Amino acid sequence: MPPHLHEDRDTAKPEPGTVDALISQTRQLRGKVDAVRRDAATEDEEDPQLRWQRALCDLAVHQLDDLGAHLGQLRDGLPDLGHREAAAEPGAAVHAARASREVPVPAPVPGAVQALGRAGSAEWNLVTDGVQWSEELYRIFGRTREDGPLTLDELPSWLFAEDQQTLTAAVTGCLVDARPIDCEFRIVRPDGAVRTVHMVGEPVLDAAGATASMWAVLRDVSELRRSQRTLRETRDSLQRERQIAQTERRLAVELQEAVLPPWRGSLRFPQEGGPTTIDLAAHYLPSSTGALVGGDWYDALQLPDGSALLTVGDLTGHGVSATSGMAMLLGALRGMAMTGLDPAPLLGGLNQLLDSSAQPALGSALCCRYRPEDRSLVWAQAGHPAPLLFRDGTGRPLDAPEGVLLGATSGAQYGQVTERLLPGDLLVLHTDGLLPRRSGPVAASDAAAAVRHLLGLGPRFARARTPQECVRIVVEELGTPEREDDACVLIATFH
Repeated sequence: MPPHLHEDRDTAKPEPGTVDALISQTRQLRGKVDAVRRDAATEDEEDPQLRWQRALCDLAVHQLDDLGAHLGQLRDGLPDLGHREAAAEPGAAVHAARASREVPVPAPVPGAVQALGRAGSAEWNLVTDGVQWSEELYRIFGRTREDGPLTLDELPSWLFAEDQQTLTAAVTGCLVDARPIDCEFRIVRPDGAVRTVHMVGEPVLDAAGATASMWAVLRDVSELRRSQRTLRETRDSLQRERQIAQTERRLAVELQEAVLPPWRGSLRFPQEGGPTTIDLAAHYLPSSTGALVGGDWYDALQLPDGSALLTVGDLTGHGVSATSGMAMLLGALRGMAMTGLDPAPLLGGLNQLLDSSAQPALGSALCCRYRPEDRSLVWAQAGHPAPLLFRDGTGRPLDAPEGVLLGATSGAQYGQVTERLLPGDLLVLHTDGLLPRRSGPVAASDAAAAVRHLLGLGPRFARARTPQECVRIVVEELGTPEREDDACVLIATFH
């Protein structure tokens, strides 16, 4: 027999070849047991030892059939419940890489192994009213030799009320119609313990063909049934969790798509105060390893005074809570911006909103306000990477003012700085997560590497005709399948 899998691999997905080999061995063993059962059936029907062997073979065949079915389930894994739904989701093409997550198969319950031995035999003689029990049967029922065996009339009183009819029907069919017995029932022992018993047997006929006695093998399958029930409940629980996760992801995707601007190409903002035009493009890059959407956002908004607001941000967390929080922040940001607030007080208002929220959260944000009359870019940040300014194919990060994460402290004050832009300048705003993380939260080295990578794209940006082409360059370079977090990028050019 092959060695057992090591305990350290209990939670790993089993190798298909290993499980297939176990299934093959189980089938071979079942065939051998079935052959022994057939041989026993051709021998003396009156020999109690042969009847015992045949009954044990019957039980073994039942268990091997169960084992083969369980190994088949282990090989095939849980059914894919949400494949069709995921394919029909809005934005499914964008998020398809995140649509599945491996669901582990529950490990076998150790108690099931203990159920392989406890079997006892019984024979009820209808001529002499005698009853014979094996020692193991006394232990199964919690009785002693002094208590004596149970008669067929006494046996039903030990069963659960709802199981008594099952036993009565099986015994009647055996005694009256000479049918074999194969049934299962629950008993309550004198110590109050509940046991599940599997009973197989058949009538013993006399020379005239009448039923002379009934023999049976009874097996305590309590631990086996308990392990099967635990397995079934665990499987059902995993399926429910998977359905909940898929529903939550679908809601998060729909909420995100409803809130973020549905740009399919460049977006142009003609400025009334001057000849300047802003061309914009943005893209959301989903995580490849998570099944839920994050709280990243991008936005561009023309304001009543002729200026334009450009913003990106990231609220911690994933799923509906993160996307709903993002929607709340973005709505508040748009509303406050329409009142004419500059970026620094805008971030102060967002920080106060998160700080007073019933569900505290942290977030980073970057707000830029472009005034076309003097080509000035006023911007502020809250724990966020600075904008990257590209001019004549060369890029640099702008010098960042002070600013802590949103929701990190009450009454936080944010600084803002002004940058003068020239025609042809290109501005890149992005969130964390463009490069795969090595471990834990976003490290400073990871953020710096992402900035260096983006700055290295300057010559290609200079040759691009539109911001949409620049976005495609970023996706080609940084749309890595190993990304562990969501990310957004927004690119603006000023003409």
